[in-house]
Amino acid sequence: MADHSSIVSIHPYFKIHEGKLDEVKDLLPEFVAKVENEEAALYYNFTLNGDELFCREGYVGAAGALAHVENVGPELDRLFSLAEMIRIEIHGPAEELENLREPFAALNPTWWNYQCGLTDQGE
Repeated sequence: MADHSSIVSIHPYFKIHEGKLDEVKDLLPEFVAKVENEEAALYYNFTLNGDELFCREGYVGAAGALAHVENVGPELDRLFSLAEMIRIEIHGPAEELENLREPFAALNPTWWNYQCGLTDQGE
């Protein structure tokens, strides 16, 4: 099993504006197409619950998360015109989170400090 202790995961929740669900659904594949080319992206997917959208995303370290945000900037701008971010969580080891605090400060995330988990103990 791989060591995931340096992974940074981002968990944003959005409330889609009334009448904008179809536009949001049309936008999601554009995000995925861009993220497919990100070397540090480990997983990236969207789920819907009525008019709420969730993105489950994980990256190798803070650098991977920051590269992602830069890569999907235009798509994020479009999404923010169609939905309101109602919550965002950022999970990862303390040293990686420190590198994200300033760049993500305007989004007012909650910070979740990695404690322990499955790792590759055979090496």
